[in-house]
Amino acid sequence: MRAWQVPETGEPRAVLRQVEDAPRPVPGPGQLLVRVRAAAVNFPDALLVRGQYQVRPPLPFTPGVELCGVIEACGPTADDAVDGTADSASDPAEPWRPGDRVVGTPVLPHGAFAEYALLDASAAFPAPEALDDAEAAALHIGHQTAWFALHRRAALRPGETLLVHAAAGGVGSAAVQLGRAAGARVIAVVGGAGKAATARSLGADLVVDRTSEDFVAAVKAATGGRGADVVFDPVGGAAFTGSTRCVAFEGRIVVVGFAGGEIPAPALNHALVKNYAILGLHWGLYQTRDPRAVRAVHRELTDLAAKGVVRPLVTARLPFDAVPDAVQRVADGTTTGRLVITP
Repeated sequence: MRAWQVPETGEPRAVLRQVEDAPRPVPGPGQLLVRVRAAAVNFPDALLVRGQYQVRPPLPFTPGVELCGVIEACGPTADDAVDGTADSASDPAEPWRPGDRVVGTPVLPHGAFAEYALLDASAAFPAPEALDDAEAAALHIGHQTAWFALHRRAALRPGETLLVHAAAGGVGSAAVQLGRAAGARVIAVVGGAGKAATARSLGADLVVDRTSEDFVAAVKAATGGRGADVVFDPVGGAAFTGSTRCVAFEGRIVVVGFAGGEIPAPALNHALVKNYAILGLHWGLYQTRDPRAVRAVHRELTDLAAKGVVRPLVTARLPFDAVPDAVQRVADGTTTGRLVITP
């Protein structure tokens, strides 16, 4: 099979190598062999290739942490695994079968940038029928991350003001959609006129281009000086620092990532005197610590997709040969929405 592999860590364009005759992975106990139909490109893919992610697979490995595909074969016991529809011990288990269309996070080192990948049967989910392969591939991580950040961590309420950084990006665009679905007033911060147009198309109530405007002043002006009740921050650095200056009394800042490259050191005395909370969100931990919640959120996102309330912002569907360039573009922060590889 064809696969992109990382023989040594470094910049994606420099180190990713296409292998034409890579062995097809064999599903072990509780695993699924999936024929990849679409693989969404994520920032963790860039970190994996650079050797900077918290998970470091042995070299060489195939990156790609999010896919939509069709089950080709089930490993031992995998055909007895619950497919994500069960929410309690009393719910009937519906086993996976070859031919089922699924989404999920592959088991490294057999990632999604290949013709075949492996999924743990317990961590696979039915692909939403309302979404095509590329959209379904891009739904899982981004919208799950946004949902857990806004609802599980920040307890966003209708009528509150939500400030979303990198609002035209993959996870930021998901936060804008889910914020609106929750009845919040959404202020979107972006970098550039093109990204501002994208944020407006997502339905943000106010769009601020940080390259030409002071987002702190804009948030204060839009809220009558009160500030944002919830801040969704996948950027870090100056975005976080500015957010502390325009978060409301008893507001919540959810730290989702550090795409800007700088990990801030918060002044906790400022959080104390202003009565705001700094919350961390590492969505991947929920897959092992509370998988039932992840399944429940997947069902909710599937329902929202069926109603047309959420739809991943797929801005480019790229051929298999485009993997190194796509991962590099995500690493460099030059993309809008989601890039999806279609083998």
